Amino acid sequence: MRKVFWLLLPLLFVLQFSCNRSSEKLQASKVEQVVTYAPTAAENSLLWEISGKDLATPSYLYGTIHMIGKDDYFLTDQTKKAFGESKKIVFEINMEDMTNPAAIFPLISKLMMPDGKTLKDLLSTEDYAFVKAKFAESGLPPFFMGMLEKVKPMFLTVMGGGDMAPGDIQSGKIKSYELEFMQMAQSSGKSMGGLETIEFQMSVFDSIPYEAQAEMLVESMRDTVGSSQFQEMVEMYKSQDIVKMMDSFESEEGGLEGYDDVLLWQRNRNWIPIMSQMMTEAPTFFAVGAGHLGGEEGVIALLRKKGYILKPLRDKAGS
Repeated sequence: MRKVFWLLLPLLFVLQFSCNRSSEKLQASKVEQVVTYAPTAAENSLLWEISGKDLATPSYLYGTIHMIGKDDYFLTDQTKKAFGESKKIVFEINMEDMTNPAAIFPLISKLMMPDGKTLKDLLSTEDYAFVKAKFAESGLPPFFMGMLEKVKPMFLTVMGGGDMAPGDIQSGKIKSYELEFMQMAQSSGKSMGGLETIEFQMSVFDSIPYEAQAEMLVESMRDTVGSSQFQEMVEMYKSQDIVKMMDSFESEEGGLEGYDDVLLWQRNRNWIPIMSQMMTEAPTFFAVGAGHLGGEEGVIALLRKKGYILKPLRDKAGS
């Protein structure tokens, strides 16, 4: 799956020094320090404690990967502890809504492209044949493929993640951190919430041309779960290297290039006042895609700018 869903453009923690050495009129060398808030390589971690400002008790921020093989899935001891200490678990979208047919059913019509447009209209003959064959391999019945042709490509991307079959999550072959955290919250009686609604996320996707979405779909289907690129992402995730994730995103090109602000940065900015309010009400565990953490427009930097103390909490994967 293309990295734009969980990696952000890197704006690394840097100090800039400005010194004019050519003028004899300067009484001394002047050093100008530009204050930055993005996490550094020394702070690499998926789990962050949020404290300070008006918080009586800490809250926590955790970066997820939306799908990962069962053998690579891990939760550290500190993550389990932070989860246990939190009263509320908050996702990008409330996972209870995502798994509630009553909440999803009214939105089905919004999944479709307007004016009779189909996937075949958006792709080359070669790419269309490739996508159709990949969906056929996943075990979907032919009549269902006919319906999928009218679905907005961004939503097809979720279903077309390479060699992930429809039953892989149910069988345990593929793990979802969001689903795992939802189940943990349900078993421990914790309340859940979301930073944005399903309707809002749909509106975000609608702001991206269908042609760009279709290109993204083809890229995601070529980038299979077992591919070297996907494994490289998994290794970065397991090493909790959020700075390297930023670098990886910066070097990537693809169908959604130029839509970083609408997909990532603006959403991060929208979340900060919501997170602030939630944290004053109860210690909260926020689980969002790891790509939202780093950079000067990432959640960590934005919370620091608001006066919160963000502290990395890291122990080894699997411990």
